[in-house]
Amino acid sequence: MKWTIEFTPDSAKEFKKLDRYTQKMIRGWMVKHLLDADDPRATGKPLKANLAGYWRYRIGDYRMICDIKDERIVIVVVKIGHRWEVYD
Repeated sequence: MKWTIEFTPDSAKEFKKLDRYTQKMIRGWMVKHLLDADDPRATGKPLKANLAGYWRYRIGDYRMICDIKDERIVIVVVKIGHRWEVYD
């Protein structure tokens, strides 16, 4: 199954603020683990409390919080950033 990845306007800004090396690392991880995945939930973890319904992906010291839309086969990146800052 071929998934597509979309960014919200805020997450796109956050991604552009990251240094080039980190952007390349995250982009490569997304291609390897999400685009051709049968189930994108296999590599992530569900979030709880105020972020219930979202999924977290760990990419080194960075975290990507996503909303998975099964009916459209889309993974929407809601927030992306360093692990200390992403849950605020």
